[in-house]
Amino acid sequence: MTGSHAGSLKAEIAQAAAVMVVEEGLEYGPAKRRALKAMGMSPRTELPDNDLVEDAVREHIAIFCADTQPAELRALRELALLWMQRLAEFRPHLGGAVWHGTATRLSDIYLQLFCDDPKSAEIALIEHQVDYEVRSVTGFQGETVDALSLRSLCKPLNETVGVHLMIYDHDDLHGALRPDARGRSPRGDAVALTRLLESGV
Repeated sequence: MTGSHAGSLKAEIAQAAAVMVVEEGLEYGPAKRRALKAMGMSPRTELPDNDLVEDAVREHIAIFCADTQPAELRALRELALLWMQRLAEFRPHLGGAVWHGTATRLSDIYLQLFCDDPKSAEIALIEHQVDYEVRSVTGFQGETVDALSLRSLCKPLNETVGVHLMIYDHDDLHGALRPDARGRSPRGDAVALTRLLESGV
């Protein structure tokens, strides 16, 4: 397969995945695999990277959701900030679509907590009588981490939103703020999120 053909195929897969991300709230990985299936491609077909999917997501939002997405993103960022303030002792950092600005009302909120004791965040939720489920998810270094998943009412959107608290050791914070391939910070703390909200980006 020539380079240009492979490139255009990846772009096509990315665009199909982007529709699923925006309109169904899928994560990038499952959306890419579902796009392959929908296009009748072999499961072994080389997938586009997340940057390509993110570009396609931004394009889709700009064309189809420009009138609704900014308000939905703001509502999710405000809800994320509320949870970050509640969990301030665990050094919460926001990542994913809500941080990067591609979230819609179907997106979940992903907070990484950097805890001295991995059980402490769970104990805090129990003390505040918050219902949650423990799940295993892939962390930002490809490792398996525990996530405490809960639902939280987002009043401006009038629906409940998934909030996932991914539990890391305090020491993991050093590697967590390294810029990504595009030189952007892959996640931010409450101060950084407040700046985004104030700037309206």
